[in-house]
Amino acid sequence: MDAPSLGKLLSNLTNLERLVDNLKDGIIGHDLKRNIFYFNQQAEKITGYDRKEVLGKDCHEAFSAPFCGNRCSFCSEMPTLNDTAEYSIKIVTKSGETRDIEMSATMMQDENGHDCGVLAAFKDVTELLDLRLRIGETSGFANIIGKDSKMMEIFQQIRDVADYDFPVHISGETGTGKELVANAIHTESRRDGGPFVPINCGALPEGLIESELFGHVKGAFSGAIRDKKGRFELAHNGTIFLDEVADLPFALQVKFLRFIEEGIFVKVGGEKNISVDVRIISATNKDLQKEVKRHRFREDLYYRLNVIPIHIPPIRQRKNDIPLLVDHCLSLLNQPKSGVKNNHPSVRISDLALSLMMDYRWPGNVRELQNAIHYAIVKCHGSMIRADDLPLEFKKFIGGSVKRGSSKKLNLDSVKEAMVKSGGNKAKAARALKVGRSTLYRFLDEYPDIFPDSE
Repeated sequence: MDAPSLGKLLSNLTNLERLVDNLKDGIIGHDLKRNIFYFNQQAEKITGYDRKEVLGKDCHEAFSAPFCGNRCSFCSEMPTLNDTAEYSIKIVTKSGETRDIEMSATMMQDENGHDCGVLAAFKDVTELLDLRLRIGETSGFANIIGKDSKMMEIFQQIRDVADYDFPVHISGETGTGKELVANAIHTESRRDGGPFVPINCGALPEGLIESELFGHVKGAFSGAIRDKKGRFELAHNGTIFLDEVADLPFALQVKFLRFIEEGIFVKVGGEKNISVDVRIISATNKDLQKEVKRHRFREDLYYRLNVIPIHIPPIRQRKNDIPLLVDHCLSLLNQPKSGVKNNHPSVRISDLALSLMMDYRWPGNVRELQNAIHYAIVKCHGSMIRADDLPLEFKKFIGGSVKRGSSKKLNLDSVKEAMVKSGGNKAKAARALKVGRSTLYRFLDEYPDIFPDSE
């Protein structure tokens, strides 16, 4: 088809609409006042809304909420979208189903170069994300790093429970990332546009925790010079995360139970019932059932909180995730805004150091791993973290620091030959040399100038 014929075809509005209607992406267009002027067939299919229901309406009103949730660039008087933006969002379809959407929004301009509206293309990636989780084709989810099958199960649990407002109780050792999981449930839910309010029940004095949770009125106690909103009120239309809930004072548990059952509470010193809409997620590193048996935690409250239990495994039970976690920590520290100052473009970790980290038990879990990386960054004074740069716990763990000559089973000639024959594959070289990989890593770590690619 020649250029004039093509131009004539595209100038025909009916043909242009037919072309856009057959795109695989949903297309929505609205002016600067959010009035929708275009909505193609794929947009109808993804959202469940007929174009007759939305054309000419405010984008926020047509879908009963901002279509882009908390990523909306048109919530204020002046649009915050300068040119283009790409992001992931969750939408609620007309039938009430939550879908994962990849969005690309572009500011449109008129013939004079003035902004006149936005054109957004979006695709439904819900099934694709579910498939990646089922087959383990992902190294993380919602800012949680992990590829182990146990973590894949947790990722799927997060997606499954996100659509429901049932209470979730997260258990796991200290440092396993319970707040990350709680935040992921919030961001994966339709409450994502609302606040996520965390509170550590064990970090507040017993005399203040009731005021922190439920708020107080002016004059309720000495120092209450004004009315104050509590965390539950601040979390309205969002999620409240009660960390270390086992430390909630026994007397306060009764008031908390009433709130869960009725959705209302009274401020400290107040008389008026206050109703809020929040989702409750709790967490603890203690065994709540044992706390119930010891009469430290109310049994009825336990069953109210533990509707959907999620247990996070310690990293010693998912050791294959340790290299991913180390790489993630290093990538964050290697970013310009990380606050780490060095003269090297990036910091890496030697095979021996990583091997030792794989064998360590990590009682502090991910938090301890992050601290170990921070310590090693300071200690290494260069671009490579070696075994001797790890914290003292690792030296105790291996019975002393690594010293030259510790790998007496090996010699330079045999190692060079094995490395050449294996094509640099250290696992194959270790098998050919009939030694463990840690032994080979230790040897290679002693000769960085000879084996630079082994680091």
